[in-house]
Amino acid sequence: MISFWIRLRRSIFLFFLATLFCWAAPSPAEGQSASRRSAAERTIWQRNNPQFEALPLELSPQNHLIVRAFINGKLALLGVDTGAPVSAIAVSRHRHYGLDSISSTSKLPPKLMINGALDTVGIAKSLRIGALNLVDEPMVAIDLGPESRSARLGEEEIDGILGADILFPTRAVLDCRRRLLILNLEPQLEAITPGVDYRGMSSMPIHVSDGYNLYVDGAINGAPALLMVDTGAFATLLHRSFVKRMKIPLRDTPFRSAAVNLNMRDVQIARIRRLSVGSVDIVGHNVGVIDLGGLIHGGLLAGKRPVAGLLGSELLQRHHGIIDFGTRRLYLKG
Repeated sequence: MISFWIRLRRSIFLFFLATLFCWAAPSPAEGQSASRRSAAERTIWQRNNPQFEALPLELSPQNHLIVRAFINGKLALLGVDTGAPVSAIAVSRHRHYGLDSISSTSKLPPKLMINGALDTVGIAKSLRIGALNLVDEPMVAIDLGPESRSARLGEEEIDGILGADILFPTRAVLDCRRRLLILNLEPQLEAITPGVDYRGMSSMPIHVSDGYNLYVDGAINGAPALLMVDTGAFATLLHRSFVKRMKIPLRDTPFRSAAVNLNMRDVQIARIRRLSVGSVDIVGHNVGVIDLGGLIHGGLLAGKRPVAGLLGSELLQRHHGIIDFGTRRLYLKG
C-alpha cells in the first residue's frame, strides 16, 4: 500500500532508490518535452475515444503515482494504489474535505478493519476524477504516517489513496511506465481500451482475492511464490521469513518503513539471483526485505506457493508494467 514510507530526507531517499534499486527518473528537460507531447496526444485521443478518460499521473518523491482529483469540489492528490482494496483519505484531511459520517440507517459499515485496526468510514458527496464523477463515495480515513507531510509532490501533500474499489468497476488500465491511468466511463460496454501498446510484452493473469488484493504467479530463485501487485509500495519488498527460509544473505540498512496501522520495521536488502514474474525473469536484482506480517495475513505466507512479497513501483515502472483491471491481466516487458 502507499503507506510504505521511509524515515529519511528526500535527497537521501532518492539516492537510496537510485543506487540500491537502480531506479532512475527522466531529466527535467526530457520530462517537460514529453509532457507537452503527451498532453497534445491525449487531447486528440480523447476526442476520438469519448467513452474513455486518459489521466496523466505524476511521480511523487516516494515513487508513488499520483492522480489529481476533486473531493467535494476541492483539489486532492491521490496515490493510485493497487495494493489498497478501498479508497482512502488521510485522517488529517477528513475535515478539510467535509466528508459526511455514515448515518445510522445506512447499510455501509461506519468502520473498516485495516491491517488489524478499525478506521472510520466517511462519505464524499462528490469524488471527481477527470470526467468521472462518483456520488456518495465511501472513503476510509487512515493515518498515512506520523510524517505524512514528508510524502509530498513538490510542496503539495498527498491527500489520500485511489484504491481497487474504483479501479475495478471502471475497468481501469494503469500504465506505470507512461504514467497514465485510463478509465472506462461506460464499463458496462466492456470495450477494449484503445491506445495501449502491448507489443513485445509478456501477459500474465492477475488473481484477485475476495478482499480485492491482486496477485501474480512468480518465483524467487526458482522457488514458486505469489507476489502482490502493489503500486503503493515504493519498491519491491519480500517477506523476511521467506527470504531467510531461502537462505538468501541479507544486508542491514539504516532505513525503516511502515504500512497503515502497523509499527515501523527495519528494512534490509537482499540480492536475488533470479526474480521471476510470470514468464519475465529479472536477473541480479536488489530488493527490500521487511517483516510483512499483518499486511499479508496468516495462511498466505505458508503453503506450496506462498505470498512472498510485494511487486512494487520500481519494477513495474522499469519493466513497462501495464495493469488491466478489466481483463485482470498484468503486462511486463522483459
